[in-house]
Amino acid sequence: MIEIQNLTKRFENVVAVDRLSLCFGDGSVTGLVGSNGSGKSTLLRMLAGVFRGDEGSILLDGQELFDNPAAKGQCYFVPDFPFFYNNSTIETTAALYRSLYPNWSDQAYLRYCSVFPIRTRDRIINMSKGMQRQAALILALSTCPQYLFLDEIFDGLDPVVRHLLKKILIQHVADHRMTVIIASHNLRELEDLCDRVCLMHRGKVLMERDIDSLRAEFRKVQIAFREIPRVPNLFEGIRVVNVWRNGNVFNVTIRGTEEEFMPRLKALQPSYISAMPLTLEEIFISEMGAAGYDTNSIA
Repeated sequence: MIEIQNLTKRFENVVAVDRLSLCFGDGSVTGLVGSNGSGKSTLLRMLAGVFRGDEGSILLDGQELFDNPAAKGQCYFVPDFPFFYNNSTIETTAALYRSLYPNWSDQAYLRYCSVFPIRTRDRIINMSKGMQRQAALILALSTCPQYLFLDEIFDGLDPVVRHLLKKILIQHVADHRMTVIIASHNLRELEDLCDRVCLMHRGKVLMERDIDSLRAEFRKVQIAFREIPRVPNLFEGIRVVNVWRNGNVFNVTIRGTEEEFMPRLKALQPSYISAMPLTLEEIFISEMGAAGYDTNSIA
């Protein structure tokens, strides 16, 4: 289990992570999403022991993580730009990792070298972006980490490899109760893989929820009128996140279940009404807009 308590990280006058408190249980897959500069990558680097927090603590199974080689041996971090030495190949890096990671598995290494379509004796820096990520994944998974931190891992991977990676991660979590934390802007991929999501903005957590319950909490509703009712507040008593109007047609994002808001909407006697669940991306845009992230002016 990872416990984060009042964690803060500053870079000169920029507060990258601001008094953050979170808990990641064993055998879970959590997606870190948020605006650019929200602190996702900084948080992952602190979880990997690359950065030390200025305040607060990170506990890995009850032990302080930073400057703790035994704890770090249970973790592996794949950054958004994996680093390899000029002459490094997968084979030479694997030889190094055998001596560094206590859970290294030659069996797993041979398996992933056969699964991913990659040449293990080629210099990694001469590979494409997607192939470099595959090299990093082979090495990461071969260390058999208990805690795996991934930063924009889907970037550069083709659809077949992305599907393969998700299957491998799900299998690892099921078989070994590995804890996976993924920072990504690819919300569609996270929706298929994660059981939990943390939405970050300006170094804080805006929302931390189980994905299934999150989907159940929001609905997008299209409602049309022959004649718009003459009432002061059309959606009074309904927890509306945002409204977009086109003539007599309203597209409304609502927080709540259909059992809560449908009777009120039907009382307005619309000519048409339809409700659907939001995708993770739509929830992200709605919540960021509520937090003051002006998506309309960006668009």
